[in-house]
Amino acid sequence: MMAQHKFRFGVQTSSGRTGEEWVEKARRVEGLGYSTLLIPDHFGDQLAPMPAMMAAASATTTLRVGGLVLDNDYKHPVVHAKEAATIDVLSGGRMEFGLGAGWMRTDYDAAGMTYDTPGVRISRFKEGLAIIKGLFADGPVDFSGTYYTIVNHEGTPKPVQKPIPILVGGGGKRVLSIAAREAQIVGINFNLEQGAVNRSTMQTGGADSTDEKISWIRAAAGARFDELELNVTVFVAVVTDDQAAMAERVAPGFGMSPAEVLDSPHALIGNVDQICESLQARRELYGISYIAFSGDGFERLAPVVARLAGK
Repeated sequence: MMAQHKFRFGVQTSSGRTGEEWVEKARRVEGLGYSTLLIPDHFGDQLAPMPAMMAAASATTTLRVGGLVLDNDYKHPVVHAKEAATIDVLSGGRMEFGLGAGWMRTDYDAAGMTYDTPGVRISRFKEGLAIIKGLFADGPVDFSGTYYTIVNHEGTPKPVQKPIPILVGGGGKRVLSIAAREAQIVGINFNLEQGAVNRSTMQTGGADSTDEKISWIRAAAGARFDELELNVTVFVAVVTDDQAAMAERVAPGFGMSPAEVLDSPHALIGNVDQICESLQARRELYGISYIAFSGDGFERLAPVVARLAGK
């Protein structure tokens, strides 16, 4: 029988027109019982992740903050490690370090950055993750790889948490296998190898695809599988008394049938009872217990959080 972790919930959001608006949002997230405020890492119309995390942490007392996920290519791993450890120290140990290989082609194009093949980006991410983990730990780091060279460098400050929980998110076999071996939290996502969200990308978020992703994680994790906390981001969450009609409406955007949408871990549709039942069934089936709701509709999901968080 699969070991079950207790439910916890996060909000993935990145918008705030003023400092007051942002910190008030963080306080609402905390007050509604969410575990974590998670920020994506893109160059579009959003707040920059690291300063936004620190502002949210400073305005709250228990809320955890993290990236979902930071792009390894956007900063050198020494910088990523130093900034993350600093937030962990200044927040009193409330940082979750989420890292990925980078995927959104428009970000790279806007910045004039080379959009390397997935294989190159993943290899570079793998080296970056190894360096960051080394810098979080005690002792100096020496690293000589294809993309990075670190010479006898001691990461400071040292994080309060030992270790900072690391979340690695992805939708392909190689990244999920790295996550299974190296992270504490595995974020199960769509396969984003095309560099954009489109119909075929969305179709990689169904039940069959999730089964396959879990099998990759299990195989790579081996004996540590039961220790892993499995995370998923819910991109469509609709509280409604007409589940069937809403599933019919949402289905074309996923490139799925209504029944397939209701089975996708990236969608939650129904009344509070139905949503809670879906989450419990998915935890039983996949082991997914850490749910992040994308966007600013988190208040309408508060009854779900109140019912399931910590159970």
